[in-house]
Amino acid sequence: MHKKIIMPEIKPVDENVIMIGANLSLEFNKKDKNLVLLKKSGVLMKRFDLSDKPAKKLLVVEAVELGATKYKLSEALKISRQTIHNYIESKKRFGTEGLLGRYNPDMGKNLEKHSKPTQKNRIQGNKAIILAEARKAERIENENKQLKLDFEFGSKEIPKEEMPFNALHDWKETRFAGIFPYLIVLINKNQWVQLIINHFGTAYKIFFVFLLMFARNVRSIEQLKNVHLKEAGLILGFKKLPDVKGIWQWFYSASILGRSASLCKKFFRNNICCGLVNEFIWFTDGYLLPYTGKEKIHPGYNTQRKMMTQGQTNQVTFDITGRIVDFKIQEGKGDLINHIVALKREWEEVLQETPIMVFDRECYGGEFFNILIENKIPFVTWENQIDSKKLNKIRDKEYSNKFELNGKDYKVFEEEEEFIVEEDQGKKSIKLRRIHIWNQTNNRRTCCFAWDAGKNLSTVQCAEAILSRWGASEYTFNHTKERQPYHYHPGFDTQKSENQLIQNPEIKKIEKEAKEINKQINKKHKENSKAQENLNKDGSRRENSKKARLEAEIKALEKRHKQLLEEKKEFAKEIDVSRLEDYRNFNTIDNEGKNLFDFVTASVWNVRKELTDWLFCHYPNKKETVDLFDAITECHGWVKSESEKVVVRLEPLQQPSRRMAQDQLCKRLNVLRAQLPTGKLLQIEVGTSPIKKAIYEKSRK
Repeated sequence: MHKKIIMPEIKPVDENVIMIGANLSLEFNKKDKNLVLLKKSGVLMKRFDLSDKPAKKLLVVEAVELGATKYKLSEALKISRQTIHNYIESKKRFGTEGLLGRYNPDMGKNLEKHSKPTQKNRIQGNKAIILAEARKAERIENENKQLKLDFEFGSKEIPKEEMPFNALHDWKETRFAGIFPYLIVLINKNQWVQLIINHFGTAYKIFFVFLLMFARNVRSIEQLKNVHLKEAGLILGFKKLPDVKGIWQWFYSASILGRSASLCKKFFRNNICCGLVNEFIWFTDGYLLPYTGKEKIHPGYNTQRKMMTQGQTNQVTFDITGRIVDFKIQEGKGDLINHIVALKREWEEVLQETPIMVFDRECYGGEFFNILIENKIPFVTWENQIDSKKLNKIRDKEYSNKFELNGKDYKVFEEEEEFIVEEDQGKKSIKLRRIHIWNQTNNRRTCCFAWDAGKNLSTVQCAEAILSRWGASEYTFNHTKERQPYHYHPGFDTQKSENQLIQNPEIKKIEKEAKEINKQINKKHKENSKAQENLNKDGSRRENSKKARLEAEIKALEKRHKQLLEEKKEFAKEIDVSRLEDYRNFNTIDNEGKNLFDFVTASVWNVRKELTDWLFCHYPNKKETVDLFDAITECHGWVKSESEKVVVRLEPLQQPSRRMAQDQLCKRLNVLRAQLPTGKLLQIEVGTSPIKKAIYEKSRK
C-alpha cells in the first residue's frame, strides 16, 4: 500500500533568483542588484539593500541561522566563507550591535543612548583580533587533543641518527620537493610521524616510501628502481633511499610486527575525535581486490565482469567530502550487511550522533532494514529490482521538488512503503520513505528508500544523499585508482582460512533440477492455454484430449517440484570442506602489508582533499584546482636541513595567478608550524634557485 505525501511545489528559478539551501532563495532586483529579497519556499521574509553594509551583514547572519549553505551564500553575495564565519562569530560574541559596528537603521540618532546600558556587558577591543585569537585557541585545543592520543606500541625513543632530517646540510636540489606539503599537514593534523614511530620504531621508514609512491604515482615498489634514490631520500629526510631490495627489507621489518590493526584504529579514531572527517553522512561500499595466485581462496564478485572471481573485498567508508573514514578487508564476497551495523557499534563511543549510512542495493531487504531501525541507524539506499515501465507511467506533475546536483537537473517526490518482516513473535510491519527520483538531464527515473531516525531530512536531502557518491560522483577509491592502484598488495602470503564453509553441493543439484522443472511447468501452462477443450456427445470431457493430458503432466511436475523443495529442507545449507576428500582447503591472504599500504593511501588521500580545499580559496578557476595542486606536487625545488628547522623551496609556477595561489598555500602551511618529534620546524617557500644565487654572489666577490 502506497500513501503519497504531497510536498510544496517550488517554482523554477530564473537568473535573478539564487537558491542558497534549505528552500531559501535570494531574488535580486533586475534594475538594481543591490536590492534583494530573502524568500523561504517562495514566501517573502525580508528585504535588504546590499549597498548598506550593516544590512548586508544582517542578511548573511539571518540566512545562515535559517539554514542557508555558507558556500552557496558566499557565491551569491560574492564574499568569502571566512567573512561569513566572522560575521556569525561577531554576533555570537559581541551581539547585534557589535556585528553592525554600533549601527541600527531603526534607532538612528538614539542608538548611542540605547547602547550605553549594554556597553559594560559587551566585550571590548578589536573584533578582528579577538576572533583571530579565538581561532588560534581553537586550533591549539585541537592539536592538544591529538597530542593526548594514547600510543601503546613501540619504543618512545629511537636513536637520533635514525630520525628523519637528522643530517644537517646546505641547499640541495631535488625533483621531489612538491611532496613536502603532504608531510607538513600529516604531521600537524594527524601527528602522523609520532603515530607510526610509536607503533613501529625504526621500521617507520617504509611509510615515507609509501607516501612518495602515492604522491608521485609510483605504481609498485619495483617501479622505485626508476626513481632518483638520492633526491627522493633528501625530501623524505634520509641521506638516500636504498635499492629495491633494501626497501623490501624495510617493508618486511614493519609488516612482521603485526600492528596494522592497532595503527589503523588509532588513526581513524583520531580523525573522528578531532573533526578531520564529517560525521553527517557516511558512504560504504565494497571493492574487489583480485587475486591471481595459485592458492585456493574464497571468491569475490567482480562488478565489471558480472561474475565471481578469486579475491577479497575491501569495505571502504568515506564522508560527504570524499575523505576516507574507515576500511576493512574481508574474505571473498564480504559481508556488507553486518559491516554496516559493526561500523556504528565500533565508533559510536566517539561519535556525537550516528551518521546517515548510505549504501548500494546489496543490502536491500526488509529484514536488514528492520535491523537498522532497531539499532537506530539512519540510512538511505537504492530500491532493488525497479519496474521502469511503472515509473514511466507516473505523471510528470507528481514530481514537485526540483534541485540541481553535479550539473544535472532532478525532480523528486515522496511516498510511503510498507515492509512485512517475520519475527519470533509473528509478523511485523515497518514503514520507510520511498523517494522517486527523475533525472531530467537523461530522462531516467529511479527510487530509493530512507529512514532518518528523527533527523527530519527533507525529500531533496534524501535524494542528494544517495546521488552524492553514485552516478556522476563516483566512489572515492575509483578516483584514487587514477593515482594509485587501490588493489596493489605488497607482499602476498597465505595461510589456512578459518572459514571452510561452502554451499552444500546436494542443494545445488536440487535447485538445478527444480529450476528445469519450473521451466517445463511454464511451458506446459502456455500449451494448455492454447489447447481447445474436446467434449463427448453428452457434453462430458474427453479423457484422452490434449488439454486433459497437459493438465495431468502439469500436476505430476508440480508434485515433483514440491517433493524437491521438501528434500532441500533435509540438507544443511553449508558444509565444511575440510571434512571432504575431494575438496582443497580454502586459504586466506595475510593482509598485514596491504593494511599498511592502505593506511598511507587513506591518510595521504585525506590530506590531498584538505590541500585542494585550501587552494580553492586562492585560485579563481575552480575547475583547475586539482590540476593546479598536481602541478605544485610535481614541482622541483631545493631542501636545506638546519639544526632547528627544515626549509624546502619550490620553483615558482610560471602563470601569475597560479604562482600567487602556490605562494598563498605555502604561507598557510607555514602558519601550521608543523614539527618533527625531534622539535625541528618544517617550513616551505617559493623562490628561485638558492644554489645559483650563492654561486652568483660568490663570483661577484
